[in-house]
Amino acid sequence: MPRFTIAAREAGERLDHVLADRPDVVSRTAAQRLIAEGQVFVNATAPTKHSRVHPGDVVAYHLPPLRETETLAEPIEIAIRYEDDDVAVVSKPAGLVVHPAHGHDTGTLVNALLHHLTDLSGVGGERRPGIVHRLDKDTSGLMLVAKNDAAHVALSRELRGRRIKRTYVALVEGQLPMDEGVVDAPIGRSRRDRKKMAVVPEGRAARTRFRILEQLPRHTLVELSLETGRTHQIRVHMAHVGHPVVGDRQYGSSKRAGELGLERQFLHATRLSFRQPSSGEPIEVIDGLPDDLAEALAEARTA
Repeated sequence: MPRFTIAAREAGERLDHVLADRPDVVSRTAAQRLIAEGQVFVNATAPTKHSRVHPGDVVAYHLPPLRETETLAEPIEIAIRYEDDDVAVVSKPAGLVVHPAHGHDTGTLVNALLHHLTDLSGVGGERRPGIVHRLDKDTSGLMLVAKNDAAHVALSRELRGRRIKRTYVALVEGQLPMDEGVVDAPIGRSRRDRKKMAVVPEGRAARTRFRILEQLPRHTLVELSLETGRTHQIRVHMAHVGHPVVGDRQYGSSKRAGELGLERQFLHATRLSFRQPSSGEPIEVIDGLPDDLAEALAEARTA
């Protein structure tokens, strides 16, 4: 049973946050599941996921054996932009949910991956094999997929260490006042609507870098890079500074999207840079705009 001691710098942190930083646990969801299933002990006592830790606490946890995935492979079309023995980089189309959830077992990216790839890691569990990070349903672009458990653990560690670089292109409302900058604002659950995220003082630290690619008559084409990976981070940050992503029905407005012939948010994960898990070789993969965004951009240039 793995165990570790809480350091002074971790004092006051929630247990699930600290546990999620362990390379063999991978995510906060996995940490919460282990706690709920009674697989975690703090000073030999069973805690709750909301428990706070203190310096010197000894945390022990048990990882149950992985089960074979029961999710079915489906011949859903996806583009594989890079592949080796450890990883694959795929271009997720808009409208595709990343992984199965309760009551939604088919038609996801995971179902497609099981069809297109011969190997996937089991670290993410039977519902999320190979999934290192996610994209929103209506965001298109590059996703990194682990093909074995060792690669998954290594890539998750790199992601938490902010050594995997994810770059996006977005069309936002209005014209930004500066060529480049950083939005540094904490993100957490909205106080008004718990289904949404928002900039709130008690939120988790979040930083998004932006650089203008092109100023248009009523919009701005921007390149954005994540220094943190909070839920809906780009969409929340751009709405927070008064320039929501075009077509973002949750944090902005879909009115302009309709004028541009767009049926979803203009947000695309265009570049992914990481180190190959086995060799350490730097790899960069680029994915151009899909047809619907390219056509909307052309329309915005004349709007």
